[in-house]
Amino acid sequence: MTKPIPDKAEVALEYPDKFYSGTFERSSRFEAAFDANGVALILERTGAPETRKSVHVHMHYGLFADVLEQLAATAGHIPQDHPSRDHLVSAVMSLHRAVERGRVAPHSVHRFHDH
Repeated sequence: MTKPIPDKAEVALEYPDKFYSGTFERSSRFEAAFDANGVALILERTGAPETRKSVHVHMHYGLFADVLEQLAATAGHIPQDHPSRDHLVSAVMSLHRAVERGRVAPHSVHRFHDH
């Protein structure tokens, strides 16, 4: 189930001979879910074919755990007065509780296939 992006995401993909970048803002949508192998994230901007775009990322659990550890190590860089700080803290606590319980939300179906 996709949800509106409440803030902003910037994506860059760099190859030796090509560079792609894009921004996903409030008019875009996202979807994130765990599956049997890891975590899936989809960012998409709908609309006319010339402006439509999407990014699909899938990380296996081990890599995702390493990413979370690295984020934890740099969390001190988040300003105390940042407007999204409380939302971030609440979301991290919710993820912790859900992983501990092993709960599956009824709307957690996603469009990634097993990798």
